[in-house]
Amino acid sequence: MRSFVMIAPGPEFLVLTGFLGSGKTTLLRDFLTRPEAADTAIIVNEVGEIGLDGALLREVGGDVAMTTLANGCICCQMGSDLTTTVEALLGTERPGDIPLARIVLETSGLSKPGPILRQLASLAQHRMRVSVLATYDPTRPPEIRDFEEAAAQWAGAHRIVVTKGDMVSPKRFAAASGEIGEINPLAEIVAEASREPAVSAAFAPPRPGPVTMPVPIAGKTRPHERLTSLLLRQEDVVAYDDLAAWLDNLAGFLGERLLRIKGLVRVRESEEPILVQSVGTLFSQPRLYRGGMPGDGGFLVVIARDAEAGEIGRVEPSLPFSLSRAPGRGGRSLRAEAV
Repeated sequence: MRSFVMIAPGPEFLVLTGFLGSGKTTLLRDFLTRPEAADTAIIVNEVGEIGLDGALLREVGGDVAMTTLANGCICCQMGSDLTTTVEALLGTERPGDIPLARIVLETSGLSKPGPILRQLASLAQHRMRVSVLATYDPTRPPEIRDFEEAAAQWAGAHRIVVTKGDMVSPKRFAAASGEIGEINPLAEIVAEASREPAVSAAFAPPRPGPVTMPVPIAGKTRPHERLTSLLLRQEDVVAYDDLAAWLDNLAGFLGERLLRIKGLVRVRESEEPILVQSVGTLFSQPRLYRGGMPGDGGFLVVIARDAEAGEIGRVEPSLPFSLSRAPGRGGRSLRAEAV
């Protein structure tokens, strides 16, 4: 029997991302005015020489610990000082020995979350609960989704906040949720037109709710030309080593085109399913999932850019996955196909 380790969580680390001008700094400013931000540290990644976002946050930050990374976009920096900064924040003595509840990294508008999370992998000993929060601007035209950086930000996010509800019609604001679902069916969507509930929901702790198979959105108005969302249903139990080899080969084959994976897989070595998650090619350690298997059985959702279903279907070793277009409906016996 293979041993799977249950790790006690540490402080929350939130990667706040979103395309240029989508409202990241405004959202974070609003949060910093609230009492629950008291045990928060802020890291701001400034690409330009003038740290404007950091200056705006300091206006409302009060006693919140704040530091700026001004050595360029950290997702492009192999030698970024991000890990050094995080180590310093975690090691700083705090009043009353109260530990940090969270660290928020506000990225530049052109950063991709995957490379940033890879840098944080060296801080595994702190057992931080890492998640990605992205902003979605409904005032922008749909073509913004064709930018590689924007697509990577939304596809890699665990939670996506629709911003600028006061600048668009209720109909346009509501439509944004459907657009997000086309890009990332795994993300929790925060679509509150009122600012207060939007901020509360955006920075609420990650919910440990059940992992469920996403339902493909009916009546899509505009499929994304470069993003493919694949729903792979498990037909039979697999060996853990075969699953691990398949995931490694998929990540190696797709490289930077791989944006997100999440799902529950039944393996021979355990009665409980394995939770599989990745942002980009960085995988969380697979772990036993105690919440039980959904009624539809094991599944994986793969979000990739510029990838065809047939390509992913040829990844070895061959695993018993097939396609169904929606839970409860029969599907053709295919390894993978666009949802």
